[in-house]
Amino acid sequence: MFSPMEIAAVVGLGILIFGAERLPKLARSMGHAKKEFMVGQAEADVAAEQAREDARKQAQADVRTTEVATGPTGGIGGATVVPDPISGAPGPTTIAPPHS
Repeated sequence: MFSPMEIAAVVGLGILIFGAERLPKLARSMGHAKKEFMVGQAEADVAAEQAREDARKQAQADVRTTEVATGPTGGIGGATVVPDPISGAPGPTTIAPPHS
């Protein structure tokens, strides 16, 4: 990947630019920044998973509500149960009087 000469050149350039006493502090602060980034990323992953789970539960509740509202006992487009005016039994209304 990188030859030893290239690595030595980068380290030497770092010592010239930042100085030998500041390089350990710089490396330490970069390690802390990476750790904080990873913690923040993990928290965001947990929050995103929780939001997906909440949305999934809400969608399931909406489906159940829709099924109840449009089921066989009523709702938009569903059959409405009307009691029979003569007998009072649930079911379709009588169009003609019963035969006697």
